Amino acid sequence: MITDTLITDTLITDTLFPDTIALINQQAAIMKQITLIVTLLICASTAFAQSDKLEIGGYLQGMPVRIAADLPEPLDADAFWEYRFQNRLNLQWYISSDITFHWEMRTRLFAGDLVEEIPSYANAIDTDPGYVNLSLMIEENDTWLLHYIPDRLNVDWYTDDWRVTAGRQRINWGINTVSNPNDLFNIYSFYDFDYPERPGTDAIRIQHFIDWASRIEFAYSPARNARNSVAAGMFTFNTRGYDIQMITGYYRHKWAAGGGWAGSIRQAGFKGEIMTFMDLDKEGNSRSVNLVAALSADYIFSNNLFLVAEFLYNKNGGREQFLLLGEPLSADNPSYSRYQMTVQGSFPFSPILNGSLAGIYYLDEKAGFLSPSITWSVLQNLDLNILFQMFVGSDDSAFSNAGNIVAGSLKWHF
Repeated sequence: MITDTLITDTLITDTLFPDTIALINQQAAIMKQITLIVTLLICASTAFAQSDKLEIGGYLQGMPVRIAADLPEPLDADAFWEYRFQNRLNLQWYISSDITFHWEMRTRLFAGDLVEEIPSYANAIDTDPGYVNLSLMIEENDTWLLHYIPDRLNVDWYTDDWRVTAGRQRINWGINTVSNPNDLFNIYSFYDFDYPERPGTDAIRIQHFIDWASRIEFAYSPARNARNSVAAGMFTFNTRGYDIQMITGYYRHKWAAGGGWAGSIRQAGFKGEIMTFMDLDKEGNSRSVNLVAALSADYIFSNNLFLVAEFLYNKNGGREQFLLLGEPLSADNPSYSRYQMTVQGSFPFSPILNGSLAGIYYLDEKAGFLSPSITWSVLQNLDLNILFQMFVGSDDSAFSNAGNIVAGSLKWHF
């Protein structure tokens, strides 16, 4: 699934809150100008910066992608080629011994059939779900487009007992490998093969460390529509070899409560996440409630074969349709079916060759997903990856038009 092409509710929000959106857009335009200016200043100063104050890294990646899918009219083809070239740049500036500035960004070139044949493709790429719109379409024409967006842009202050992070960041409360209902702030899609860093969110996060295994934290992520904001707290501790976390808060006009754990049974890892979401608005005399639970086990064999098995229950039954141009998954609805079983394995054939295979069975949809991949470390900083994604489903399932994807990637790290 190409989650880069997400369709949001921007049109609805623009209609309902024109003054607010106009102000946000003005702020975003200013932020974009500041972002570009600061980029030039940082790049100019790198030649004079001390290595212990500024770290720069990232990668360059080329990726051809073939998509076979039954898309709606006016598209009449059933196979599409897309060519992506990505530059990821990660900057860390150690302002002082307890303050760090993080700036991580993606600049991507898109070309091929999707750009040429889907009229709304550029608009879908040029979106930013954050409170401040930092998405910038650098160049757009009929055959290719160039897009920039930062997914980390924050200031981090920390002491022995406290840590405060303000700005665009990743707040990772999830525990499982595949499904993360605990991840209230920036859940990711398991189907997104082209985003290993995973998305961030505009938020302020405060953490207080009680001891080596216990902490209390609170995070708040505003939204352009206040009803879609997220504010939650978490308490973590360790008991009898298990890391436990308890979570409660406000999630997109729902009350959310639950938690998770990570431990082991003998030599096998045992993890789980459970969350309850209750609408704050009543439907008649009652409120809609959804329960999401995910349990997983993992094991490493003596030959370094690593296996993960996970079962997900989503009371409200997931989503009715799987689309290339679809809305993202969310913590309160993180699946396309009510029951989902996932098995994933990886095996190092040699120090430079690694293979993996993931399979998902959607029990109530009578559909399946299969994704094999292989990675070859060509050189010390150069990796070649080939990945397949295949969906199989009946005509009345959510995956009837999902299609298949084949992608190759050549990535150079610096």
